[in-house]
Amino acid sequence: MLDKLPPALAGDVAFRVFCTPELSQHRTSDHDQLTARARFHLRHARWQMVPTPAGDVQAYLFEPEGQARGTVVLVHGWTSEAAFMTAFMEPLRRSGLRVVAFDFPAHGLSPGRRTNLADCARAMLAVCDHFGPIDAAVAHSFGGFVSLLVAEGGPPMDHAHPIGRFVLIACPNKLSEVSRNFGRALKLGPAAQRAYEHHLERVGHRPVATFSSAELLRATDAPVLIIHGREDEEVTFRNAEDIAAARPSARLMAFEGLGHRNVLFAPPVFRAVMHELASKRQEGPAPARRSANVRGAQRELRELV
Repeated sequence: MLDKLPPALAGDVAFRVFCTPELSQHRTSDHDQLTARARFHLRHARWQMVPTPAGDVQAYLFEPEGQARGTVVLVHGWTSEAAFMTAFMEPLRRSGLRVVAFDFPAHGLSPGRRTNLADCARAMLAVCDHFGPIDAAVAHSFGGFVSLLVAEGGPPMDHAHPIGRFVLIACPNKLSEVSRNFGRALKLGPAAQRAYEHHLERVGHRPVATFSSAELLRATDAPVLIIHGREDEEVTFRNAEDIAAARPSARLMAFEGLGHRNVLFAPPVFRAVMHELASKRQEGPAPARRSANVRGAQRELRELV
């Protein structure tokens, strides 16, 4: 592993690996097969390439039958793509919402092989500016972090795009924790870890420690629903609790029997998202936090995409 290299070189290599989605350890052997099946559900969308500072990205637009009552953007996670958010698209469209999804740079059908947090955020900002105003964002994992960064508008962004409300699904809290876990997997020593994080700060234009979903959430007063599976081993449930603690009015829904990825295909999660986006809820005292048990009610991912 990289522990045999000089620290500066190890940090450089780690950063390049981190920025190459196709090298992710979380990709399964049947990723290509699952992706092909998921993309089938994009066939009714209007496909459009959107120019962004990070290069063109592939976007997908689903228009409702009548007058749209708002626009919602679906934001996928790292190493994923818009096709894996399709379970939400048709129900939201039928409810009267205009639905926008897109592939981050170097993800899905967007060009490129490498990308980073800053480029993904700039790409989302361009998509929001193009299709906006955006009434809501439904975001999974890394996509939740990016969505909050777009709404906050601080470095590395040159402006913000206000988002009316957030649904954050399996969202990580601290980039520093993600970075440490990644460095541990590559067996980076302390000096190599610092070199690697220096690259993150170089492209992000702020210290790694300040990239926090909880802190970004404090910059907006938009309503937020946080959804997380208690069995999530990639982004532990503690992340959801820490994010929710930053906003007393946030609603946290905990689901038993769901992990990091199958949470996107669980019917109770669909219902929670639909209810949230159908409501006219404003910020106020937080209701009691709910826990739903869906163990045994799920089908395998292969049956759902």
